[in-house]
Amino acid sequence: MLDKTYDPKEIEARRYPEWENSGAFRAHPESPKQPYCIVIPPPNVTGSLHMGHALDNTLQDVLIRWRRMKGDDVLWQPGTDHAGIATQMVVVRNLEQEGIGLAVEGAARNDANKKLLNREEFLARVWEWKAYSGGTITSQLRRLGASCDWSRERFTMDEGLSKAVLKVFVELYREGLIYKDLRLVNWDPKMLTAISDLEVESREVKGHLWYFKYPIEGSPDEFIVVATTRPETMLGDTGIAVHPDDPKWKHLIGRHAVLPLVGRRIAIVGDEYSDPEKGSGAVKITPAHDFNDFEVGRRHNLEAINIFDKFARVNDKAPEKYRGLDRFEARKIVVAEMEELGLVEKIEPHTHAVPYGDRGGVPVEPYLTEQWYADAKKLAEAPLAAARDGRVKFVPERGREDFFRWMENIEPWCVSRQLWWGHQ
Repeated sequence: MLDKTYDPKEIEARRYPEWENSGAFRAHPESPKQPYCIVIPPPNVTGSLHMGHALDNTLQDVLIRWRRMKGDDVLWQPGTDHAGIATQMVVVRNLEQEGIGLAVEGAARNDANKKLLNREEFLARVWEWKAYSGGTITSQLRRLGASCDWSRERFTMDEGLSKAVLKVFVELYREGLIYKDLRLVNWDPKMLTAISDLEVESREVKGHLWYFKYPIEGSPDEFIVVATTRPETMLGDTGIAVHPDDPKWKHLIGRHAVLPLVGRRIAIVGDEYSDPEKGSGAVKITPAHDFNDFEVGRRHNLEAINIFDKFARVNDKAPEKYRGLDRFEARKIVVAEMEELGLVEKIEPHTHAVPYGDRGGVPVEPYLTEQWYADAKKLAEAPLAAARDGRVKFVPERGREDFFRWMENIEPWCVSRQLWWGHQ
């Protein structure tokens, strides 16, 4: 006797295992049939699936089942992604709830009784999480009815894929497409790793604009005024930029100022980066802690002095009394000492954008460090040529403009991360 209402839970829970066990979802590469394949965008093993996954996988399943009915030999390749920084953050958060931390070199010890895990112990905990979370995800996909070939399930850190990552890395290195370079990166001082632009979110912050007076070398009563939202970085200043046509400051181009609190002699250069209409019209240049300053520094051969460690604490490149201070604590002291010296012209309220790490949740620090980079400009040459000669069509056509803007202004791509969890 049929039930009055359809109960999907009862029916689907019975039917899906029957389909899977019968081999209905399996691909047969030796078959003479027309092949059709979709590699599932692997979900991160950071928790469970959301509505976006449900929508995306439903659309894939529609295509897969349609092709099967057409008679093609179909493979829907399932798998999960180790999701380096995202997974490490989830596991670290879980450990913190247990009162457990990581034995990171150089970290301040606030709780002597807190248990600390070394790298090997931490990775064991991550693999435990992967087994739990990955099982949840594959169960959810089955519950959705996703007709993947589960006999071929992969994980982005399984042995085969790890070997593939290593092989491709070495090949790209030998071709000169991957190289090491000393450049600025977005550094997350909580997660202790470089992060990509996509992992940085800009937040409007109410702060201040400090106007500092830097004495001109050889003219103790003459000053050049710079405006900054980050007083602490002045400890790493190696230059001052003014616009070549700025009547207020252009007479100082070629001369030097003396950096207060440090005593370093720094060059005054003419550069169009400085806007006469903004702030004081003169910009202090800290090549190791600002992306724009880094480019100005390269144009004028200015030294780049990194004054922070990986925790965003002042390091030994700064005067001794500042060493070991958190960057924001150093800010307070720098401002107070500049005021004592009478070198603060004025302070204005100022709302500005501050970059935050979307996972660490703290302000990102532009940080000068050696990393691995992919030569994105070289890699962009072939796609650009294909778009220019018509081999690539844009639907809708307005996408063409964005494509060329991205590809023609592409920067080297930082491909390394300082994480315990991930490909080594």
